[in-house]
Amino acid sequence: MGVVSELLKDVKLPKMVKIRQVFPREKIENIPEVLKSELLKEQIKSSIKPGMQIAITGGSRGVANIALILKEIAAFVKEQGAHPFIIPAMGSHGGATAEGQVEVLESFGITEEFCGCPIKATMETKQIGFTDETQFPQQYPVFIDKYAAEADGIIVVNRIKTHPAFRGTYESGLMKMMTIGLGKQKGAETCHEVGVKHLAALVPLFGNAILKNSNILFGVGMIENPFDETCKIIALTKEEIPEKEPALLLESKALMPKILIEETDILIVDKIGKNFSGDGMDPNITGKFPTPYASGGIKSQRVVLLDLSDETHGNANGLGMAHMVTRRLFEKADLEKTYPNSLTAKIVENIKIPMILENDKEAIKAAIKTCVEIDKDAPAIIRIPNSLHIEYIHISESLLEKAKTIPGIEILEEPKEFLFDENGNLW
Repeated sequence: MGVVSELLKDVKLPKMVKIRQVFPREKIENIPEVLKSELLKEQIKSSIKPGMQIAITGGSRGVANIALILKEIAAFVKEQGAHPFIIPAMGSHGGATAEGQVEVLESFGITEEFCGCPIKATMETKQIGFTDETQFPQQYPVFIDKYAAEADGIIVVNRIKTHPAFRGTYESGLMKMMTIGLGKQKGAETCHEVGVKHLAALVPLFGNAILKNSNILFGVGMIENPFDETCKIIALTKEEIPEKEPALLLESKALMPKILIEETDILIVDKIGKNFSGDGMDPNITGKFPTPYASGGIKSQRVVLLDLSDETHGNANGLGMAHMVTRRLFEKADLEKTYPNSLTAKIVENIKIPMILENDKEAIKAAIKTCVEIDKDAPAIIRIPNSLHIEYIHISESLLEKAKTIPGIEILEEPKEFLFDENGNLW
């Protein structure tokens, strides 16, 4: 037994209880039908002319039904006699390489075969203009994807939701997809150069410059319910994007899920990854933000991360917001894919390397041992599968009475011991 194992051997683990968090679940049952009705709006449909080469943006987030949505948009474009193609629009994600960005799209099911159109990937950009010099102390050059700049039209597609690092009128959505996504690594770095605290101003600054100086046709925005399911699709003309996106952001925020127990000693996250959040785990859920310009989520003394998702392809963004991780997670981390995003965004807190423990059991025990001013015999622990799916979670026995008083929580089982395999990892 090593020194660390010896120090942790007497730490007691509490029993855990499976619970269900009940959230509203309105969703779209027929995605193609609803999307088609939006695309058939005269101002949207009429923007597509026969023979046009049209770029459709594909992002790096785990957006619900994104492959199906892109497929249906591509089919609609072809019905109008135009020629669609998909471009990776994800800033520096995918290791900041064209091949890596195609790999990210493929992990979401976005392939040429499924979507019925080509995927054109490049990290090359073209400067299309400058930001409005009257709106910010400094004027910036504006870059977008080379293929998009050369196309006859661009359709911007993205989910609209709260951003994990800043608060503003526009956060994650269509304006940000243009600013950061279409901008590729170069455009994203330009926008991030002055720091995250200015993103609330820079996202609309760059977004409006792109709307003015490029060939954006329209945008398709999606809102998701608390279960990561599409509950709203709306097509917006290029003029409507800056006008209507702020209200859609507020609508999305009202639907955002959360951990209904607001405070715990320890939060365990089974898996992190880019398919769950741009930050690996959504700070709006976990309460661990990489910048001081946003807040929210659960309060905890310690965060334990157990594994990386397969879909994140080694991108370990988010591990720096934890206190303990497993060796399994660390060995899956590909730093060449993890660091480009931080180098571009100028945010390094979320990729620092925390304490690495041999297995799940020791990682959890280390978290308990290092907490202060808690009941070590009955620590408060919440365990979630990831930050995107938090309907079914586990809480420690000490939180059971509190949970019974909170509307929206159902107790599903009696308290049970943690179950570990022969390697000390949770079943």
